[in-house]
Amino acid sequence: MPQISHRGLEMPSSPIRKLAPLANEAKLQGVKVYHLNIGQPDLPTPQKGLDALKSIDRKTLEYSPSEGFIGLREKLVGYYAKFGINDITHENIIITSGGSEAILFAFLACMNPGDEMIMVEPGYANYISFAVTAGIKVKTVTSYIEDGFKLPPVEDFEEAITPHTRAILLCNPNNPTGYVYSPDELQKIKELVVKYDLYLIADEVYREFVYTDEPYVSAMSLGLPQNVILVDSVSKRYSECGIRIGMLVTRNRMVHDTVMKYCQARLSPPLLGQIVADASIEGVEDYARECFDEYKARRDFFIKGLNSIPGVYSPMPHGAFYTVASLPVADAEDFCRWCLTDFRMDGETIMMAPAAGFYRNPDLGRNQVRLAYVLCREDLQRSLMLLRAALRAYNNRTVF
Repeated sequence: MPQISHRGLEMPSSPIRKLAPLANEAKLQGVKVYHLNIGQPDLPTPQKGLDALKSIDRKTLEYSPSEGFIGLREKLVGYYAKFGINDITHENIIITSGGSEAILFAFLACMNPGDEMIMVEPGYANYISFAVTAGIKVKTVTSYIEDGFKLPPVEDFEEAITPHTRAILLCNPNNPTGYVYSPDELQKIKELVVKYDLYLIADEVYREFVYTDEPYVSAMSLGLPQNVILVDSVSKRYSECGIRIGMLVTRNRMVHDTVMKYCQARLSPPLLGQIVADASIEGVEDYARECFDEYKARRDFFIKGLNSIPGVYSPMPHGAFYTVASLPVADAEDFCRWCLTDFRMDGETIMMAPAAGFYRNPDLGRNQVRLAYVLCREDLQRSLMLLRAALRAYNNRTVF
């Protein structure tokens, strides 16, 4: 029988979606499942974006330019300027099929098979999938829940660096922890990038949701024009996950031109998605403020509720809409699975993402889950009640 590729066998299953069949089965049984497992915002998409979709008058749904429409890229120049990302033009911006494609193309353009990249764990699990696809090796430095998932010591990064290291990947604000790296922490990363002549791939998809008083600093503002590659997306800030529009931004012309070869090979980014994104960027200040206020209020409510449950601990996340929490269980994945297969309270249950899937070290995160506070506060309150009851029932089981 023909064999599956080594790459396919090495590709990890998504810790966010791996329990989806169990959730689907529960729903078929009439169970209401509260999804804390995935960062799918429930807030409405900007009306301007929806109206643009409804009013499309094209006779033909054509290919767009491989780098995306110039009008969209010009609007993004103005958007980035609001966050202190200056000295770029539309020629520094490439539209991609979601932030995912931007990450993959950055890997393919900057690293050869067998090269190494360093990232912080816990980290977004799909980074590993993209690395497997590109044939690169991932080395991790560990952040810890006891420290609020702050940046690991520089010495840990230096210990991980080898002659094969080509890049550091940093997600800021962080998914899955919600941590926001400070200017001082970013300066330490900058010094490493300069010292070892590395690329810095910066995933800043959640920049709109930073809840600290300290100003947010983009990697694009670190003074590393040839090293930094920015990955971005409209998915989270405009609740437009389904239109699959992301961006890769770089001042490095060789990186830009190399990424464009991959863009040309896949022809073009989504036409309809670009139309929606183009309409959503300008004139949405009130929308952005309302979304920010809502997520911050949800964060405050949810983290307080989590920490009121016996044995549960979550540090206060300062960005995005995720947290990693430790639970009073030995195996969080087993607990998450049990919630979907065995636990019911008034015909309801919860779905969470086991955090072990966000670590490379198999011994870490075993008692942790990633939770997304993307539900309304009424549903978050119900989820907290279900979690409290589920933990009590799970730990009081009689196991034969």
